[in-house]
Amino acid sequence: MKPGIKLKVIVTRRLPREIEARMMELFDTRLNEDDRPLDREALAQAVAEADVFVPTVTDTIDGDLIGQAGPDLKLIASFGTGVDHIDLAAARERGILVTNTPGVLTEDTADMTMALILAVPRRLSEGERLLRGGDWQGWAPTTMLGHRIWGKRLGIIGMGRIGQAVARRARGFGISIHYHNRNRLDGETEAELEATWWQSLDQMLAHMDFVSIHCPSTPATYHLLSARRLSLLRPQAYVINTSRGHAIDEAALVRLLEAGRIGGAGLDVYENEPVVTPKLLTLDNVVALPHIGSATIEGRRDMGEKVLINIQTFADGHNPPDRVIDPAG
Repeated sequence: MKPGIKLKVIVTRRLPREIEARMMELFDTRLNEDDRPLDREALAQAVAEADVFVPTVTDTIDGDLIGQAGPDLKLIASFGTGVDHIDLAAARERGILVTNTPGVLTEDTADMTMALILAVPRRLSEGERLLRGGDWQGWAPTTMLGHRIWGKRLGIIGMGRIGQAVARRARGFGISIHYHNRNRLDGETEAELEATWWQSLDQMLAHMDFVSIHCPSTPATYHLLSARRLSLLRPQAYVINTSRGHAIDEAALVRLLEAGRIGGAGLDVYENEPVVTPKLLTLDNVVALPHIGSATIEGRRDMGEKVLINIQTFADGHNPPDRVIDPAG
């Protein structure tokens, strides 16, 4: 950039107020004042005009859209950890850097996962509905019986930062930790977490009381919990997903929940967001949340700070710290 000329930054959704204020100070920034998701035409106009484009994980930035980018677009600074919504190969071919905001949502997502692990077997959501609906008749020895958490087995699929943070929380509730990961953890970490590695995902699923998904979004993880794998679960097992909705075959999950072949599910993400399979919302053994696993004030602020740092570092002529490398590049 020429000295004294500010980068033109276009943002697709409202960000925390302090982040937007700082962005306006540093750059020639266009905000999305009404916070409505941009349609395809508006996204195309944004990439055609921007020096830096700031989408979120709900904006689809595919090869066709990147092909409409103007000559000045050199950085896509995504507000979010995942980058499966961006065609990295197309960006690389056009010489456009892509950054994300990794590492700031670990604890928030782990907190929400643990909340779901507690909520589903103890029927917390169902109990609240009972009370709010005026249908509670008072305490009774056999009313609202759930299942004990202590002593149960948790199978974690994907033992990265979030998976390990969940394991640390679950240990405090007396839950034994098991995991399936492409690569086994080092001995020190495994010992710290008191975690047992299963090379076979199928074998692990058949022995767990809880299964929690924490794998990245890749073609290989699409329907990782397929109808066949879901059928391996014990009838009293619970499925928890705060990762990616398409990791589970949602239709198969509904069928097994309805048939009593699975004990229950705690879900914060869905296969076709924002559309949710209607039947999921009618089942008492499902706790369904609107993708709020990372929705904390602190987490959103930290994400925004990373976006600012990535853009400013780029403006200063250096490689942004959170640059995403296209695996095919």
